[in-house]
Amino acid sequence: MPPKKQVEEKKLLLGRPGNNLKSGIVGLANVGKSTFFQAITRCPLGNPANYPFATIEPEEARVIVPSERLDKLYELYKPPKKVQAYITIYDIAGLTKGASAGEGLGNAFLSNIRAVDAIYQVVRCFDDADIIHIEGDVDPTRDLEIISNELRLKDIEFAEKHLESVLKLTKKGGQSLEVKQKLDEAALVEKIIKLLKDGQRVANQIWTVKEIEIINTMFLLTAKPTIYLINLSERDFIRKKNKHLLKIKEWVDKYSPGDIIVPLSVCLEERLSHMETDEERKAEEERIGATSMLPKLTLLMRKKLDLISFFTAGEKDEVREWTIRQGTKAPQAAGVIHTDLMKTFILADVMKYDDLIEYGSEANVKAAGKLLQKGKTYVVEDGDIIYFRAGAGKN
Repeated sequence: MPPKKQVEEKKLLLGRPGNNLKSGIVGLANVGKSTFFQAITRCPLGNPANYPFATIEPEEARVIVPSERLDKLYELYKPPKKVQAYITIYDIAGLTKGASAGEGLGNAFLSNIRAVDAIYQVVRCFDDADIIHIEGDVDPTRDLEIISNELRLKDIEFAEKHLESVLKLTKKGGQSLEVKQKLDEAALVEKIIKLLKDGQRVANQIWTVKEIEIINTMFLLTAKPTIYLINLSERDFIRKKNKHLLKIKEWVDKYSPGDIIVPLSVCLEERLSHMETDEERKAEEERIGATSMLPKLTLLMRKKLDLISFFTAGEKDEVREWTIRQGTKAPQAAGVIHTDLMKTFILADVMKYDDLIEYGSEANVKAAGKLLQKGKTYVVEDGDIIYFRAGAGKN
């Protein structure tokens, strides 16, 4: 008999990101975080300055997720309102060596990271005598090592405190289910402490569903999925060359395997973001032979977190894009709109985006037999257009 085809098991992801996705901009002082924040949000709230810790409290702004599908639905239905998906971006104070022990603004920095779902980590790869580097010179792998160490050291502290509280509960003794669960939890936390001390990140390991449930309650810093933004000079970005890039890739492959590296030029992004029209920006991109990376970054973060979209649409009210994690079932997707919809869920009327575009209207989709009625076990797919039916008048 032919050998059975091996199906690769999908890695289960940590965290509970969804419709209100939060991402923090992280890095050492003076690497371009606040300038990047201003560019990606097109917002002057950031406080870029040529000295460490210019950003004391995390600035916050929403970044719209580009969506051609939502735009086409808006054209089709012509409702009064279009509601886009977004990511909330936080410009978090710069980290420094010793932050895990409270140096600089370490405690504030680390507590702010605990509150986000994911991280954009800015890594400086440009030389500029006018912009002070807190460590004295430009060395990206050293900077990566500093941040990695500080996050791990703080996580060890968090995990050891968590272990202490769990072990207190196991001292009750006996064979109760609660004691057994706490013993299992203690074994997991001890495993986490060991891997952190071995220089590894929690986010890059493979965990079971039960382990993920426990890890999510710990809000560990190294459990945050990370996209590494390699901040190049405008010249290096345009010519796609920099002496540090290979070493950065080697470091990420070793210490943060599977995470995404995105080269960009923050100074170029800032310049493009200040242009008044899209036509003006496109003309400049064509002139220099390079395009902005910013539109891709929100989409990359959603992909990194295994997020998809479904839509609600109607002529009288609005078209709206909702964000859920892939694998979400219909009642839980309804709960993103309102918790009552999940509690009283009856069924979901589902159209596929491609079918609606092909047939041109809901009536035509229904006439073609493409309007589907799905129950509680239905797993929502990317691009579904859904009308939820619920009890107690909630729909």
